[in-house]
Amino acid sequence: MTDNIYDALRESHELQRSLCRALLRSKPHTEQRIATFTALRIELAAHAAAEERFLYAPILMEDAGLSSARHALHEHHQMDELVEDLQVRDHSGASWLATARKLSHKVHHHLREEEKKFFQVSGKLLSKAEKVRAAKRYRKDYARMQKTLKSA
Repeated sequence: MTDNIYDALRESHELQRSLCRALLRSKPHTEQRIATFTALRIELAAHAAAEERFLYAPILMEDAGLSSARHALHEHHQMDELVEDLQVRDHSGASWLATARKLSHKVHHHLREEEKKFFQVSGKLLSKAEKVRAAKRYRKDYARMQKTLKSA
């Protein structure tokens, strides 16, 4: 079976779900909380950048995909803002945990919606070859972004 863009994205989605759960279970004043948040922040950013370039951009070019791609981009922006907010807050405070819960909820909502709706819409617009090519490009850019963000 040939790897396609949806297989590649689902791998990252599972990691995002796992990191969100771990973040919400983390204890204040611990290195684990900071490490988990950092891992989630990098995962979300690398995934979003590669996904936007190699799945959303082609779908934005299609009238039938315009609305759903724009909605998904908007949700990425909302998650970015929550991550930025968490970066400047005290990691041990109650408001930090409340914002982390909002982020987790937004991530889970976005992934569920993307897998149940956006994948179906985009799947009808891309050929099998385009899905395979998008997976290769996504994986390469995702790995590059992970490396870049970890060293920043």
